[in-house]
Amino acid sequence: IVLLQTQLEEESALAERLSAELEAPENAKRWRKLEGKDPEPEDLAAKLQVLEERVNDKKEQLLEKDLVLEEVSNLANRLRTQALEGREDTLELAKRVNDFQSRIKGTTRRMMATVSELSMYQATAMKLTQENTHKDEQLQAMERNIEGGMPPSEEIEREWQRYENDLDRRGSDAYAASVLQETAPAQISHTTAEPRPNAYIPDDIGIPKPYGALAPFKPTELGATMRHIRKPQPREIEL
Repeated sequence: IVLLQTQLEEESALAERLSAELEAPENAKRWRKLEGKDPEPEDLAAKLQVLEERVNDKKEQLLEKDLVLEEVSNLANRLRTQALEGREDTLELAKRVNDFQSRIKGTTRRMMATVSELSMYQATAMKLTQENTHKDEQLQAMERNIEGGMPPSEEIEREWQRYENDLDRRGSDAYAASVLQETAPAQISHTTAEPRPNAYIPDDIGIPKPYGALAPFKPTELGATMRHIRKPQPREIEL
């Protein structure tokens, strides 16, 4: 610690000595003489005149720039006014453009739908043309079969047989309907009773034949209440 204090004191003394030498005017190392000379009043006046001329030139340039700025400002104001006035026209033009675009889109969609429909019709026409060609071939084959004394086609032959069978069946159905109409009662009422037989089938012809006015009666079935009825006891006859 003593050593450090000694070193600190030495450094402090050195700093004070250097400061004193730096502040002393007699020390020639702390200042230097500037070269040149002071200008004369005439030189200063000439230099002042030159500076004034430069200032005047700058003022003229400033005035010119002010005039240009004023013209540009007026032009900008006119353009701003025109822009404000043309905003409505621009809005109307934008609306018309949007309207035309929507019309173009609608027309395009209709054209696409028409093209699709046309393609469908073309496919249908091709299919019908093929069917027409097939039918013509079938017709020619039928004509050849007819000329040869054969049925036009197997399908038509089966249809004709089916038609004849249907005629036979309708004839028998019509006969049965006429028989039922002759034997039906004059007045028909709704009932839950079991219908009585009004015709029978003879063994010789095998066709239903009506009973007529003397139809047999069907015995009535015994009801559930018969169990409560006592069976009568026959009595012996006394003479």
